[in-house]
Amino acid sequence: MSRVEALDVEEVDIVDIIGRVAAEDLASDIDISPFAHAAMDGFAMRAEQLAGATAENPVELDVIAEVPAGAWYDGDIKEGQCVRIMTGAPLPEAADAVVKYEIVGIVSGDGRQGSRVAFAKPASVGDNIRAAGEEAKAGEVIVHAGEVVHSAGVGFLAGCGVTRAKTYRRPTVAIIATGSELVDPTEVPTQGKIRNSNSYALAACAVDAGAIPTVLPISPDDFEGLKAEVLAAAAKYDFVVTSGGAANGDYDFIKKVVDDAGELLMVTVNMRPGKAQTFGIVNGTPVFGLPGNPAAAYLGFEMIIRPALRKMQGYSHFDRPHVKARLIGTQKKKDPRRIFNRATLSKDDEGYLVTPAKNQSSGLFGPIQKANCFVVLPEGDPCVYEEGALMDCVMLDIPEEVLL
Repeated sequence: MSRVEALDVEEVDIVDIIGRVAAEDLASDIDISPFAHAAMDGFAMRAEQLAGATAENPVELDVIAEVPAGAWYDGDIKEGQCVRIMTGAPLPEAADAVVKYEIVGIVSGDGRQGSRVAFAKPASVGDNIRAAGEEAKAGEVIVHAGEVVHSAGVGFLAGCGVTRAKTYRRPTVAIIATGSELVDPTEVPTQGKIRNSNSYALAACAVDAGAIPTVLPISPDDFEGLKAEVLAAAAKYDFVVTSGGAANGDYDFIKKVVDDAGELLMVTVNMRPGKAQTFGIVNGTPVFGLPGNPAAAYLGFEMIIRPALRKMQGYSHFDRPHVKARLIGTQKKKDPRRIFNRATLSKDDEGYLVTPAKNQSSGLFGPIQKANCFVVLPEGDPCVYEEGALMDCVMLDIPEEVLL
């Protein structure tokens, strides 16, 4: 996190800023609404005209005009008169209340201009009226720099005359799967080969984090070849992610590549799955080498790379929401590392429940597809967590800025 910063700013159409961070204060060019208007269909008058109205002794008024949305009535409303008004129509200057249509009786006519209507109870000043400038005043900042713009915010901006806005550029991410055993998903693997699934999962993770991924060709287990690909990717993209070759085997080269081509900063993390996590800087570009096991690669991206990509987009929240949940079944912790087990959260009347997946193999994507959280077994001595134990769970399907 200390090695990445927010990227440069770009200006986009407001529809394209949804879910992104505003890089500037955005202000309204007019009062919103620019005029007081009716909040619903009804009749406009002065509230004092209905003082003393009851069901037994209703006040009757003549309908002298109609004001549909988009029109305007600037005449007077004398004693014994009212104006038929539609939702969103400007409130006549002579009126200070609107009575909704459904509770007004028709004495004669059809309720439109020329009719006579009856009111069975008093009204108060301001009833069913939206005041001018109620939501924003001209020049008022409606979205502040650093604020995430949601879909309703896009509508708010449009109503305030803002059609383009500045936001932080989405980071471009190069995805490189390493391993001579890999073939493309379009191929049927022959003996000793497996399909490259990691690249596509990691590209999807990048999209989910707001980044723009590019899946590059598979890199065979070759030091010089991988070095050339990393150097080329570092020159073109904002972030480089590799999978495979992050351990200490004879054909694991990403650590050596980063160390040789740039500055090697990290090679292991005290977690499971995915102890082998390589990170460094190559020609100013962050390069992260994830393990080859699918669950280990996914966890490393989710817990370490995703926060960095969010920081590059100007976000201020970096951790997924955590909740406490009661454990269903038992969990044996045999490793001193911090363990992130794939699990499913549910809820009963007493709170959250968490059920770990039966198969916690680091080589499987399937349990992650069915999971909605990681249940965390803290680092420390081996132990057993009994059923009902209160466990910390990292939510996987809720954005970072959501408060639970």
